[in-house]
This record gives sequence, structure tokens and C-alpha cells, in this order.
Amino acid sequence: MQEVRIQARSPIDLAPVLGPERVEHLIHEVAPRMQSMLQGHSVINISSTAAGGGVAEMLQVLLPLSRGADVDARWLVIDGDPEFFATTKRLHNRLHGQPGDGGALGSAEREHYEAVIRANADEIAAVLTAGDVVILHDPQTAGLAPLLKEVDVPVVWRCHVGIDGRDEWTAQAWDFLREYLDGFVDAYVFTRASYAPDWVSAERLHTIKPSIDPLAAKNLDLSEKTAAAVLAHVGIISGHASRPVAFTRGDGSPGRVERFADVIRTGPPPRASAPLVVQVSRWDPLKDMAGVMHGFVDQVLDGTDAHLVLAGPVVTAVADDPEGAQVLEETWVQWRALRHHQRSRVQLVCLPMSDIEENAIIVNALQRHAAIVAQKSLAEGFGLTVAEAMFKGTPVVGSAVGGIVDQVVDGETGLLVRNPYDLEGFGDALNRLLIDPTYAKSLGEAGRQRTIEQFLPDTSLELWQQTLVQAMSSSV
Repeated sequence: MQEVRIQARSPIDLAPVLGPERVEHLIHEVAPRMQSMLQGHSVINISSTAAGGGVAEMLQVLLPLSRGADVDARWLVIDGDPEFFATTKRLHNRLHGQPGDGGALGSAEREHYEAVIRANADEIAAVLTAGDVVILHDPQTAGLAPLLKEVDVPVVWRCHVGIDGRDEWTAQAWDFLREYLDGFVDAYVFTRASYAPDWVSAERLHTIKPSIDPLAAKNLDLSEKTAAAVLAHVGIISGHASRPVAFTRGDGSPGRVERFADVIRTGPPPRASAPLVVQVSRWDPLKDMAGVMHGFVDQVLDGTDAHLVLAGPVVTAVADDPEGAQVLEETWVQWRALRHHQRSRVQLVCLPMSDIEENAIIVNALQRHAAIVAQKSLAEGFGLTVAEAMFKGTPVVGSAVGGIVDQVVDGETGLLVRNPYDLEGFGDALNRLLIDPTYAKSLGEAGRQRTIEQFLPDTSLELWQQTLVQAMSSSV
């Protein structure tokens, strides 16, 4: 187990984006209620990774602001081995209604899962004090709930994934997880209420949409020139930066984009003026990177001068996602099968992860420079990349699945593809925006406004305050 260092950040910093009224409400109403409730105790978040993926990014937003509001928020990361993470990725996929690797969730998997959980539980219990509240994130940590109840602390389980319907795969996942949750968890938090299983009671069920940090490295304002310089430096577009691009880190210290991306393509990089269609995601089968590629190649490539960038993290950098390398390899195999002129317009990019804020600046530059940001997921708990792109005013084409439909109002703040397997419909949406930049710009502007109104941290923090009140008052 490790503890992630959290640098306190004042909510006042958000005033230029939120406006004074929302910041005043957060500081003078929400924060004092939280402080009074906790009476000096801690809110301890437990997840399975400190970097890579939406859970880590959301905690990197909310916890510094909580600290800045004088709430002692802490973040612990559990240890696990490949067998443990293979099981939890299986659960992740099946909560999305997908078989994943098709492996078992039987007694052997349960026994190993519990052994890893017990090994972490002893260390976690050592840092808890009476009066603390624990928030567990996703299937990787669910098994901790019964063990934490033994030390008599309120427990919240936050599930970031799911689908609206039910099938044999979701049934398997919930059957595995229910043993650790039902009767041990004081409050459940889902991105959509429809993701919750029917055995979660209404009084314990809370819905909290994720939020993005408008001032984080991933969302800081970058000029067109700076974004292009970052992408040229890492090798995604042509040109060169005269020196590594400088940026300011969250703690105020200077940083520079010095590393390079691992890029798979044929021929030189596209010109800075070439329209880029970009999808930034984990190398995860549910993100359907190969489907994005085929939709672009078959429906868009020959009729436009656009290029496609499929970007994800270096696959060794995300500890809790054992499928990353396999998905990248499968995408590469399909890329290799394209014709030469097609391969020259598609690049597979692995972004450096050694420095998380450097990585965030690169993603920021990609999302700002893009003509379109795609998120053609087959299933999606929320999809932070959608809110990130919308905040930057970049038009989005996404699948009408899960939390994406909570963000994109079709035809108003972006375009939705009703069937995520419909490559022709996906291509039509891309073409519509590529041939009509005025319409694309209007969608981008409306998307930015919607993100400011609904998906920034103050809204999430107030809902979390209400959730913790309920958890503490009804501790099982």
C-alpha cells in the first residue's frame, strides 16, 4: 500500500471559471458543513492506482480542493499482483456487460482476491482512527468493506463503471461483489442511478457525476501556437519546438515537456494545418480504438485531408489494467493490415507517463489542437475525455452509451452515434463536422458552456458532503 501525496489548493483559485457566487457558496456553506461533520477526522479514499484512468484523475481534482477547504482528505493505493488485477479487470468488463477475457470468477479467483485484500487491509487499518470515513473506489477495493467494518468506520463504495441494462455478464460481476458490499456499505455512489444493482436500497444510493479541474495541467489554457509546439516536440505533428515547452505545475513550480511519444505510423507526421480526429483513451477493448480506426479509414479518409490519432498511455504505466498491451498489439495488427496510403493517415501513439503533469499537458495539447475529439466507446461509465474536450471548446463525436449521453446533447453540444458499432454512422458524424467548421465551432462553444455549468468540482464536492452525512448517520 502507498499513500499519495496531496497538495492543498484553495477553492478561490477556481473563481475565474466558476464565478464568485459559486466559490463563495463552496467556501462559506459547503466546507463548514463538512468540517463540522468530521470534527477533525479524515476522509480516506482508497483506489487501485494513482495514475492512468478516470478514477485517479477525479481524485487528483477533488482531494486537493478538499484539503484547501480544511477537510483532511487522504488517498491510499492498494497493492496487487497480475492475477488480482486480471480478476478485477474481468469484473470491470462484466459490469459493462462484456465478457472481457472470458475467464472465470469462481472460488479460486475469489480466494486470491481475498488474500490480496487481506494483505492490504492490515496496513490500511493501521492508519485509521475512530471518526474517519472511508471511500472505496471500484471493484478492486470492494473486498475491503467487511474488514473495515470490523474497525467500525463508515464505508462508502464508489462505483465508476456500469451499464443501464442487465445481462449474464453483469449478473456474474454483481454476484461476485455482493458478498463484500451488501450489509457492509453505508452509502453507494454511482455515476448513474441505473448502474446500481436492485439490492442497493434507495436510501443508500447516491448519484454523483464526475468533474474536471479547469486549472489542472490537462485543462489549462494553451495557445494554438503552444499546443502545436507540444505536439511537434513529442512527434505527433510536423515542425519543431526551439526548446522544450514550459508549463506551471500544480504546486507552482516550473515544468517542461521533455519526453517524446512512442508513435507508430508510416511516413512523416502530418502538417500542423491538417485536421486531426483524436481519441485519447486507455488501451481498453471497451474504448474500441480499432473500431475508431476502421470507421475513419472506411468512411472519412478518402473524402477529406484529415488524419487520425489514437492515443493512450504507455501500456506498462497503468498497473491495474492488464489488457492494455494486448489491445495495443491487436490494434497494431489491424493497422498493419491497412493499405499504405491509409496507414500514412493513422497513427497509434503511446504517451509518456513518467511525469503525470507532463502527460496531462500533452493530452491538453492534443484535445485543443484536434478538429474533433472522438469517444466511440462500446460502454462508458462517464468518459472524462468528453468533458475535457468540451471544456476546451473542441467538438465531440461520441457513442450514445452510459455517461456520454449525460454530457453530450446530440446536435447541441456535440454529436452522438446511437449504435457504437455503427461505423458508417460514426463516419457520417465526423464528416459532418469536418466539412462544416462553422457548425463544429458552434457545438464546441455550447459544449464548453455545458461543462462549466455541470461538470466542475464545486458541484461534486457539495454532493459528496451530502453523501458522507448520510453514510455517517446510518453506519451499518
